[in-house]
Amino acid sequence: MNKVIEIGRWVKDLELAYTPNGTAVANGTIAVNRTYIREGQPEVDFFNVVIWNKQAENAVKFTRKGSKVAIDGRLQSRSYEGKDGKKVYVTEIVADHVEFLDPKKSEGQSA
Repeated sequence: MNKVIEIGRWVKDLELAYTPNGTAVANGTIAVNRTYIREGQPEVDFFNVVIWNKQAENAVKFTRKGSKVAIDGRLQSRSYEGKDGKKVYVTEIVADHVEFLDPKKSEGQSA
């Protein structure tokens, strides 16, 4: 079974791109606090996240740096050859579902 559920905040705004056939893909990183605290500060893990299709477009449209989100998906490992010719290994969360956890802004409230 390959199942991941993380709740965290976007480290920076998501980056939206489109594949040659027009499929939307968004990439970002979430910061997730660990459950224990060291020296008064929580430990934090950073996870790369990939979101596909309409969900990617919605995540870019409705969230930004600092937005709290819940990611439900799976881990994926892949590799590619870097610019220096060395093999680069990447492990990332491929989101099946992204839930926006920040309260909705009212009409008169600024973003």
